[in-house]
Amino acid sequence: MRHMLTLAAALSALAASPAFAATGAFFSLHNTNFVVLLAFLLFIAVLVYFKIPTMVMGLLDKRAVGIQSDLDEARALREEAQTLLASYERKQREMQEQADRIVAQAKTEAQDAADKAKSDLEKSLARRMAAAEDQIASAEAAAVREVRDRAITVAVAAARDVIAKQMTKERSAQLIDESIADVGQKLH
Repeated sequence: MRHMLTLAAALSALAASPAFAATGAFFSLHNTNFVVLLAFLLFIAVLVYFKIPTMVMGLLDKRAVGIQSDLDEARALREEAQTLLASYERKQREMQEQADRIVAQAKTEAQDAADKAKSDLEKSLARRMAAAEDQIASAEAAAVREVRDRAITVAVAAARDVIAKQMTKERSAQLIDESIADVGQKLH
């Protein structure tokens, strides 16, 4: 039933078309639809006679070839760009790795330099401490020598005073005689 209604609607739409609306015979020059059909067929014949479809197809083929070459060139450029991108990414990774190595080496060198400076500072402090200790020991020895020299000088002076007070002329002559005898024995 539905198919019948659809068929009836299609026939009524066809019957309402301008071709059926024209009055009289269809194959008459008074019928505008026939004249338009003839003009259209004549236009198509002229196009075919002057080989316009072939030219249009040739132009379309040229256009298709141009588009295909543009696509191929774009594909090649894309591949080249991807290759360049990969190359730059690889170079960037290499440069980053090199920068990381340089930073690590700089840190190591800085740590080594700090350790060496610390060691040098410790050695310098040890040398200065040793020099200070040597100076202290030298000053101590000089002070001891000076005290001893002073003590000797004081003792000699005191002994001289004591001997001078206890020495008499006779004792002095006796000591001189003993000394001469002693020197004589040592020389012979």
